[in-house]
Amino acid sequence: MKDDKFVLYVVTTDAPDKQYAPLVLAQTAKAMGLNPKVYYLGTSLKNLAPGAAERIKMGTFPTVGEMMDKCMSMGIEMLVCEASKQMLGWEKVELRKGLKVVGAATLNDLSLDAGATICF
Repeated sequence: MKDDKFVLYVVTTDAPDKQYAPLVLAQTAKAMGLNPKVYYLGTSLKNLAPGAAERIKMGTFPTVGEMMDKCMSMGIEMLVCEASKQMLGWEKVELRKGLKVVGAATLNDLSLDAGATICF
């Protein structure tokens, strides 16, 4: 069922400049009383290995790792596509703590339920 307070942010790339917007927007949405979730797929998973997000820092922003930690501490669910892990050949890769690996169909279900889906 469609939930107007649910906003889904989908991250599709490992490009450093594309990592901040979904995290900033998710934190802002949470502060506004909305229910944001962040879903990672494709090459964006490259930034989810332990330590990888800590190496991404732009301008005066905290590292992407710090931004992810803040999202999780705010109760924002961070989801990872299992099929994308397989696409990258990562059968048994360790990912950043706090992430939840889900099936590819989950993205379709989430998109159908979200009041808005925004992709980066």
